Amino acid sequence: MSSDAVKKRKPKVIRNEAVTPEPKRGRAEGDQLSAVSSHVKFRKVRLRQVQVSYPAGPHLIGQRKLFTAKNQVPDVHVYNEEVELEGRDPQQDYMLYKDTCAALAKLMAEIQELKSGGAKSAEIEERRRQCSVHFITLKKLNRLAHMRLKKGRDQTHEAKQRVDVLHLQLQNLLYEVMHLQKEIGKCLEFKSQHEEIELVSEGEFFQDAPAEISRPHVTRDDQHQLTLARLDWELEQRKRLAEQYKMSLTRKEKIQKAIEQKREYLSSLQPGLQNIMQASVPVQEYLSMPFEQMQKQAEVARHLPPPLYVLMVQTGAYGQACDKNLSVSISGDVDEAKALSRPPEDSQDDESDSDAEEEQQNTKRRRATVGVQLDDKRKEMLRRHPLSLCVDLKCKDGSVLHLFFYYLMNLNILTVKTKVSTTTDLSGAVSAGELLNTESLLNCLYASDHGKETPNPANRYQFDKVGITTFGDYVSDLGHPYVWVQKLGGLQFSSDGAQSELAGSALSASHMERTMKLLRGRLQARLALHKQFSSLEHSIIPVSSECQHLFPAKVVSSLTRWTMMSHQEFTELGFVQHVLTAGLAHETDLFFMAVVERGTARLLAAVVVNPRYPEVTPLFSLSLHWKGERSGRTDDNLRAMESEVNVFRSELQGPRPGLQLLTNQIQRLCVCLDVYLETESQVCDGSEGPKEFPREKMCLRTARGPSRLKPFKYNHPQGFFSHR
Repeated sequence: MSSDAVKKRKPKVIRNEAVTPEPKRGRAEGDQLSAVSSHVKFRKVRLRQVQVSYPAGPHLIGQRKLFTAKNQVPDVHVYNEEVELEGRDPQQDYMLYKDTCAALAKLMAEIQELKSGGAKSAEIEERRRQCSVHFITLKKLNRLAHMRLKKGRDQTHEAKQRVDVLHLQLQNLLYEVMHLQKEIGKCLEFKSQHEEIELVSEGEFFQDAPAEISRPHVTRDDQHQLTLARLDWELEQRKRLAEQYKMSLTRKEKIQKAIEQKREYLSSLQPGLQNIMQASVPVQEYLSMPFEQMQKQAEVARHLPPPLYVLMVQTGAYGQACDKNLSVSISGDVDEAKALSRPPEDSQDDESDSDAEEEQQNTKRRRATVGVQLDDKRKEMLRRHPLSLCVDLKCKDGSVLHLFFYYLMNLNILTVKTKVSTTTDLSGAVSAGELLNTESLLNCLYASDHGKETPNPANRYQFDKVGITTFGDYVSDLGHPYVWVQKLGGLQFSSDGAQSELAGSALSASHMERTMKLLRGRLQARLALHKQFSSLEHSIIPVSSECQHLFPAKVVSSLTRWTMMSHQEFTELGFVQHVLTAGLAHETDLFFMAVVERGTARLLAAVVVNPRYPEVTPLFSLSLHWKGERSGRTDDNLRAMESEVNVFRSELQGPRPGLQLLTNQIQRLCVCLDVYLETESQVCDGSEGPKEFPREKMCLRTARGPSRLKPFKYNHPQGFFSHR
């Protein structure tokens, strides 16, 4: 049968594949395909005639048995690989792919062997045809794999689109939920204007409101109607109060007119009264009743700031009631104080012209530097009120303590400066130079009140703005802001240790009496010390007649030197380190060195005098230079001497207020040195005392106890010394 007849009877196969067209093939590959096609044609021709027996090896993919009659019209079959793909198992295709590759490798090996063995070309051609069939199978599997991949991608894309649609719907729902929650919150937070009105309680409403407004049968069960009724009652009350307010305004205007008429009448009396006061001035002076001076001072006091005014009133009241030697006066620029107290509107009108002139001058000046601006701010911050108070405190001996009180307006604190006036010359004693120093005279009037820092905690933040590190740099110019000064002016700050419920005039009055007594006692103590230091510098220990019985008639040891020293010099002494360690010496204390001698023995005594002397006992630290150097830390008897001087204050105080305490301590120190030297054991001949210091004091026992303490206690009137 010819090949044309085979072609006519060949069934038509229509492929519906979405496969990319294959590229042009090579010449060798074209020859192989032509051979395969001819072989396929030949086999199809045989299929029509005889029963086909398939050769061993894999079958062709998509192979169909098509039998038609000789003169039958050829059937048209549509072949679709996508439909075929749905019925195929990928695992079986994978196994077919492995078998095809294995068969192809086997055929290639056989062709290689046949070529190397010189076999016939027909056998080689047969294996080539089989290899071509296997290649066709591989291409078919490749197409199916690509189709599966494309189908998987499409399915993934569709699933992704569905997920995106669902996610978008979820976002829309969440947004709607958030919007609804915001609307619900706004509704819950809504406040009506009636909620800001303070209505009367329900009990008062039902009790006071008339029945036509309260309607108890309706409002008790309905909260909304109750609120409306309460609002109606509030409106009625406000209308009634508005009418009362108008009536009160009318009555107020009438009263003001009456007051103006009376004021005009009183102002017309003032010139006549002034003439009467002027005529009565000689009578006032003769009777010591300065009414005119008091009137002028009261007129000026109206312009004092509140703290100074409280201080003036309370000081004057205390002076009139308890202390006739206390006087208070006002000094300063009254006109400037009036300008400060004038309302801003009035001062603006009066100073408009001067402000315009200053603006013209400022335009011609250069811009101030940062340093100059800071200095101006500091000056403004530390500005004092133009008026001040002067309190004069007189003592019985004629000395006067002048206290000048100032008010710092921006810092809201009071400061004080001092000055002492005496009837005698006090320039003789060198060591007494710091006793009446105005900078330290009132230090520690109350315990721990040094007056170096401001007691107002708010000032710390004000100082940071203008670059002030400490207020202590300005106390010499502005005065000391002691805590007791603030209390006298009725000021109290949260930094004070003990908070009091009193304020203003009550606070000032509660501290006035004690403070004035302390001030007078401080002046008397310093004047007494000044007089005593003048004698001590001349090696004379002034012992008053009231204190003679505290000491024996004869005291051999004598004071040879009394000098003042600084805090730095005191800290450099070796025998006072225990005092510094215990915190018993401060920079505000006064430090002195006393030298007591007898023969070759020399006793050094470092003395710490507290500013609150004689309330606080002076502290003595001893060092003896005799046969070596000894101190209270190394010699028990020197420690006992320190105890005799420092501890037994009640024996040495003398008559109150104890102004002879320091000189009595020094005299007791000389007596103890005599006892120490006279009772010291002799090393050589075994006598009771060294030949240099003969026994002049009568002692019951020269030593006692393991530490061999000496008898330092003097017994009057028996006149002997004994142990404590």
